[in-house]
Amino acid sequence: MDKITFLGAGSTVFAKNVLGDCMQTDALREFEYALYDIDETRLEESYSMLSILNKNTNSGKAKIRKYTDRTEALRDAKYVINAIQVGGYDPCTITDFKIPEKYGLRQTIGDTVGIGGIFRALRTIPVMLEFVKDMEKVCPDAIFLNYTNPMAMLTMAMLKSSPIQTIGICHSVQVCVPQLLYRLGLPQDGVRYKIAGINHMAWLLEITRHGKDYYPEIKERAVSGPIIKPYTKDMLKDYPQLLFPEYEFTPEKHDDLVRFEIMKQFGYYVTESSEHNAEFMPYFIKKNHPELLEKYQIPLNEYMRRCEVQIEHWKSLRDELVYDEGLTHNRTHEYPSYILEALETGKVFTFAGNVMNQGLIENLPKDCCVEVNCVVDQGKIQPCVVGSLPHQLAALNMGNIGMQQLTVDAALTGKKECIYQAAMLDPHTSSELTIDEIRSMVDELIEAHGTWLPKYC
Repeated sequence: MDKITFLGAGSTVFAKNVLGDCMQTDALREFEYALYDIDETRLEESYSMLSILNKNTNSGKAKIRKYTDRTEALRDAKYVINAIQVGGYDPCTITDFKIPEKYGLRQTIGDTVGIGGIFRALRTIPVMLEFVKDMEKVCPDAIFLNYTNPMAMLTMAMLKSSPIQTIGICHSVQVCVPQLLYRLGLPQDGVRYKIAGINHMAWLLEITRHGKDYYPEIKERAVSGPIIKPYTKDMLKDYPQLLFPEYEFTPEKHDDLVRFEIMKQFGYYVTESSEHNAEFMPYFIKKNHPELLEKYQIPLNEYMRRCEVQIEHWKSLRDELVYDEGLTHNRTHEYPSYILEALETGKVFTFAGNVMNQGLIENLPKDCCVEVNCVVDQGKIQPCVVGSLPHQLAALNMGNIGMQQLTVDAALTGKKECIYQAAMLDPHTSSELTIDEIRSMVDELIEAHGTWLPKYC
């Protein structure tokens, strides 16, 4: 029996979407679904939920198994899906936010870039390298699909350290254009587009409707309006952690002002949310210019708020999701079931993947991780060549790539100096703090993380 292993299966809602999708896919219905998590309570909850789904939506055709032994969970796997979070909200995410805040360095999301992204990578990379060591022994031909952030740094570390075929997958490219056009009240029929860059900072390079350049109309509507809320309250009922401003959206006040400003100044729209891109750049979160937070509607500590809401929401959602004997599922937009279906059947499927550059984007380094279209065809995954990005976009990406590379260097070599250098190269951190402040903050973060990090020399 072929096998899909899900690492971090205690993420019950996400496991429902990803593995529930696979059970709705004919080519994957009879696989073994191997669930692994270090939290045995959450693992049991996901096992119960998926067992019910298997019975109700798949006639019990799949084999659902739970594992506390990671090696056995991985043994003979054909596909491995990773969704772990090392250190969780408490203590590690709190540490990532609270210590920098003492130095006057404020963040919004902090899971992919900046000082929060650096330390999330440093505590996660060693764990994921243990994964691939196991995989090299017990499932060397498996394909590893990584959902965990910081996407670029983790995927880069994996691909530099192991021959295991690793692809990073993320939602931001998938939802970028539909949400942009919905927000602007623009038609979506006949639309084609091209996106490439780095994770959470990829660029809408081209967009046409019925063969005509759509960018002029998008840019005009961004200035003149109307601007529509991207979510209704009903749409948010299962995702209460998402930001939902209560005010009436106008061109001057809405939840995407940072990205619209980036598009105005640099000519192109960027994939990931405004609150997140505010910390990818040195222009928006400034302790000496607090008025920018109001001007651009930037929610500080937003990821912490979302975590707290999600933790509280789970208390009420648990019984509804885990123990509902009538639970069903409809296939979602998540990539994995479509990728695996294409690999199994020979269908062609295109998705946004994170891979090593190797000349795909000519004016970014070959040894960085880029986000580009990947095509599944004839049982293989092939990244697509992009060419060169416009110079200003490549420069903005490069501002974060150096930080990513140095963080991976720190994780792979154990050199503390690389952590300092990564933090000094981060655009937001370096725009707010002095060199001495950065070094002091890094030292304090290392000490506070304790055994969550390896020893650095």
